Amino acid sequence: MCGITGLVGNISEEDISWIRLSAAKLSHRGPDAAHIWVAPEGNAAFGHNRLSIIDIGSSSDQPFVSLDGEFVIIFNGEIYNYIELREELLLEGESFRTSSDTEVLLASYRRWGSDCLSRLNGMFAFAIWDKSRGAGREQLFVARDRAGEKPFYYCSEGSRFEFASELKGLRTRGSIDFQGLNHYLALGYVPGDLCIAEGVKKLPPASAGILNMQDGLFKTWQYWFLPENETRVNQSVDGDELAEQAWSLLLESTRLRLRSDVPTGVFLSGGLDSSLVTAAATQVSDTPVKTFTIGVPGSPIDESRYAKQISDSLSTDHYILNIDKPSLEILHDLAPFIDEPIADSSILPSFIVSRLTRSHVTVALGGDGGDELFGGYHHYQNILRSTKSLGRIPLTALNIVSRFAAHLPAGIRGRNWLASQRGGPAQSGVWGSPYFDVNLRLRLLNPDIVGQLKGELESPEYRSLALLQNSNSLVDGLTRQDFQQLLPDDYLVKVDRASMANSLEVRTPFLDHKLVEFAFSRIPSEWKCTVNERRRVQNRMAKKYLPSGFELNRKQGFSIPMDEWLRNTQLDFLIELLPKDIFNINYIRELLIGHRRGRTNGARLFALLMLTHTIYS
Repeated sequence: MCGITGLVGNISEEDISWIRLSAAKLSHRGPDAAHIWVAPEGNAAFGHNRLSIIDIGSSSDQPFVSLDGEFVIIFNGEIYNYIELREELLLEGESFRTSSDTEVLLASYRRWGSDCLSRLNGMFAFAIWDKSRGAGREQLFVARDRAGEKPFYYCSEGSRFEFASELKGLRTRGSIDFQGLNHYLALGYVPGDLCIAEGVKKLPPASAGILNMQDGLFKTWQYWFLPENETRVNQSVDGDELAEQAWSLLLESTRLRLRSDVPTGVFLSGGLDSSLVTAAATQVSDTPVKTFTIGVPGSPIDESRYAKQISDSLSTDHYILNIDKPSLEILHDLAPFIDEPIADSSILPSFIVSRLTRSHVTVALGGDGGDELFGGYHHYQNILRSTKSLGRIPLTALNIVSRFAAHLPAGIRGRNWLASQRGGPAQSGVWGSPYFDVNLRLRLLNPDIVGQLKGELESPEYRSLALLQNSNSLVDGLTRQDFQQLLPDDYLVKVDRASMANSLEVRTPFLDHKLVEFAFSRIPSEWKCTVNERRRVQNRMAKKYLPSGFELNRKQGFSIPMDEWLRNTQLDFLIELLPKDIFNINYIRELLIGHRRGRTNGARLFALLMLTHTIYS
């Protein structure tokens, strides 16, 4: 894992100084080596910070330049099938001077061009400077992995193109993009190519781009798509066979992700996803597997005992970090590494467990992706139940109830559920944000800001709705929506920032594209989630490969009692720090009072807290 930064255009001494400063700001992503490369022609400059994982010698440091000087690469991530690709490339006449996946990636591009992306099994964000077409015809080729595990921020102005792994690596204008802010308040994250900083974009998952120096244009495209589901309605399916196929793919994915020249471990929360990854790791690893979890003693959400049970059964070398005293002080340690705000409070325990894990290993496997692939989220089942129970109620009646509920104070029990029925129960996940729905954003934002959004206040909801409706099945649509938005823009961002802040590489076996394609093309919706059972295929895997007595219906990830913590935390500083020309301070005061009186505004207040610790600190 690494930090990358680059600039294309007429490079000045000031630019070179900035590249050095930018790379220094990303040193937490790669503390093992740091180098700068400047093109002899003065039209490109790269900076790289390396976390050494594969071929850890200095010969594999980056920026990595081909022997003929025609190609230069900076790369953040891992190519898990680099050994197989290397053998294929050797047969085609390529030669290598290192054993690194970086050189294999560069050779893959040199041999196959942009078509190399279809051959890569990995997580990555990279940039390749290609001089092979001659002076004045150079190209910058950039790409991001299929699921969006690794970040890529960029800004393009005139003849200059700047990019980095994190927002802090760019020279931004210092102003807020109000549509980015609008999406953050609605979703708790900034999705897709949007960014909280004005003038900055993100390269979406499964996307690539080429900057052509002849015309200065930067063109992007999506190189990979989720496959359509091949099963027919009511088609007879053998669940045990599906489970065996999924398990076989998970084993191979885990085997590839344990390739490392440094120590590895597994995040083990005790839930189904992390337990299956742990079981797979113990099957394919030649050495004892280290597992890591956190506990919150005395809290009802403390389920570290379940992780311990899995560890004991699978004979892992297990480590537990207890959070003895509820405190948000950890935010002060984490905030410098976030940049773009994220309201997912589980970033805090993720940061803590990453810190614990890094003291023992450099690489950890995580369970992200299992819910989206196999239908694991509770809200899938809740939406199915609501659809069944409310299906006969006219949509006009639901709209009336929804509009009434939307005007109730935030945090009142039942408000969110009623307000979410605006488009009917199937769309309740779109209109029922745990943060600030449309009506609450109207109260929270200054009227001038609402006016500047030019009638696009509901853009976050319609963005989500478009993803949901791109399917003939409700469950299939829900899982596709979450895979394409919630996963890359929330959960994977959380994992990347929390782990990289501690110079820890996290790999996700469930996000192997072969397993992803199998789950979306071969598993019918009724084998993902029904009114009575979630993740049916995974449950069959668990019954065979996890200890007997494993509680199948319990969902557990690393979490904290946020509502409780915030009731015991002084938050009046939000009123002072959040700018009055953007926010309605009186409404923020109302949220604080309501939460102290027992309303559930913890998620909303944490979202505002993250704003103060990132862009308004």
